[in-house]
Amino acid sequence: MTEVPEILRYNAFAADPTGGNPAGVVLDAADLSDERMLQIAADVGYSETAFVTANRSEAGTPRYRVRFWSPAAEVPFCGHAAVATAVALAERNGAGEVVFETGGGEVTLHSTSDGEGTVTVSFTSVEPEVRDLEEDVLARLLELLGLARSDLDPRFPPKEAFAGNWHPTLVIRDRELFDQFRFSPAPVAALMREQGWHGTVTVLHASGDSDFDARNIFPVGRITEDPATGSAAASTGAFLRDLGRAGRTIRIHQGAHVRRPSLLTVTIPAVGGIVVSGGAVRLS
Repeated sequence: MTEVPEILRYNAFAADPTGGNPAGVVLDAADLSDERMLQIAADVGYSETAFVTANRSEAGTPRYRVRFWSPAAEVPFCGHAAVATAVALAERNGAGEVVFETGGGEVTLHSTSDGEGTVTVSFTSVEPEVRDLEEDVLARLLELLGLARSDLDPRFPPKEAFAGNWHPTLVIRDRELFDQFRFSPAPVAALMREQGWHGTVTVLHASGDSDFDARNIFPVGRITEDPATGSAAASTGAFLRDLGRAGRTIRIHQGAHVRRPSLLTVTIPAVGGIVVSGGAVRLS
């Protein structure tokens, strides 16, 4: 009989007690095969589960090999599951700096704990990249979302942004349309597989100079929209820096459309990785 590892469950980036994005965390996964990790992720049923498969120390800083699996496949990086894992490690070993070696590159995380034991984590993404979204791919994506090019905010040309995963990033001008657009999950999922978009399709609305509302499309199994997406938040920071908005801190409000309100804080330095901050609370 296969031994079942301890599976922790955390809720990350919650804006209130009803919100956030749940993630599974397995801290002792060194002996698990790929097939077993996929099975566990499918059984847990969250958008991602994180598996710590190795650890070592370098110059006094703990380093962990962390792999992320959705119920359908491995993904290079998952921000909310990384935050959940960092909180779990801080609760076990104490707060401080750790480095995660992920499929998307090395990610540095800083955790702090307040007097009541609540842990907050900031992670610095890998070096981001931004590239133009090919016109034919953009046209296909817009059609699948029931949108037209004229529906996009001209201040934010559509791009693909990377800070651990590639995310096509669209900004809709009209708030009502942002709230109401619909899509069929299967064709969107097929386009995402074709284009190598292992994260989400990021759709934004600029609700203020420093505030963005986000819907992150992630059609995997029962899940169609992600309530809080750390990798997409980092990619959004890269997207905005490419448009000349370095030096700002923004707030991303996500999850309202799936009744799990979430809040992610994103700091956009002039160079280097994008910084995403939030917390996670233990569910079980």
